Amino acid sequence: MPSAPLPRAVFALDPVHLPMLFPPALMARLQASARIDPDVVVRDFADPRSAAALAGADTLITGWGCPPLGPEVLKAAPRLRAVLHAAGSVRALVSDALWSHGVAVSSAVAANAVPVAEYTLAMILLAGKDAFAQRERYRDTHAYPTAVQTAGIGNVGRRVGIIGASRVGRHLLKLLRSHDLEVLLYDPYVDPAEAAGMGAALMPLEELLRRSDIVSLHAPDTPETHHMLDRTRLALIRDGGVLINTSRGALVDHGALAAELVAGRLQAILDVTDPEPPPAGSPLYRLPNVFLTPHIAGSLGNELERLGAVVVDEVARLAAGQPLVHPVRRADLTRLA
Repeated sequence: MPSAPLPRAVFALDPVHLPMLFPPALMARLQASARIDPDVVVRDFADPRSAAALAGADTLITGWGCPPLGPEVLKAAPRLRAVLHAAGSVRALVSDALWSHGVAVSSAVAANAVPVAEYTLAMILLAGKDAFAQRERYRDTHAYPTAVQTAGIGNVGRRVGIIGASRVGRHLLKLLRSHDLEVLLYDPYVDPAEAAGMGAALMPLEELLRRSDIVSLHAPDTPETHHMLDRTRLALIRDGGVLINTSRGALVDHGALAAELVAGRLQAILDVTDPEPPPAGSPLYRLPNVFLTPHIAGSLGNELERLGAVVVDEVARLAAGQPLVHPVRRADLTRLA
């Protein structure tokens, strides 16, 4: 019996990312499981130059820079059966038209969670050592700190509050288990037994904020979580406490946060902000108690290959008639970042 034909796939993303997502060895694996031309990369589904490739495509391999997948993509690609996203969230990408057409969707969000969790772990440990303030002090004084100045520093028994048992949050919880930290968790979809299994004590958000030395955000940006850390809740964090945000800027009221930071009451490690980037005059750029980075926690550079590998594996499963391992379902979108 002849084997089934390989899926016919088309790239739809910003081509600048293609060499890092699919370096030569990975591209060869992809082409062993799908008929795909690496020189054809769609940025506009209405572009006549892409019409022939889209007309025969049953699979789209998407990524950063892909336009939203509305009715026009189904018109251009009437055979479309699967969208494999070589990035994280698909919430801004997929549409009702896509779901209604029965298109299967997969995402590399689990792979993208790995560097975010690693970055956050590094920031938690550095914050526990007071590394950022010590750097500022050392640069100014050129002197080693005294025993009195370092008395409260260290990562033994420090309380770390994790807000959100998302994919990033769960991977971070796994990484934290090898450290001598007390881990607290807030997530309305997790029960105490599940939290305990992840090495954390589950508690209400307000209690977590009051008890934590370091608070790290890992919740999705939804109407329910918008500005979840407002002026009232930020005030619950103890004096000298550290807020880490590698999730979404909109989870925090940045006006209220700026007031706390300017007053010097809190410290912040911010990889995301609202807006992003902050406006030119924002105090976040100049405050010594703020460590601000330009959204680098997620996959960058050689980490992109990890995302491409997820897609290549999913294409191989489609070619073999097997189910996807990283599916995204319509009902998931209300709880995804």
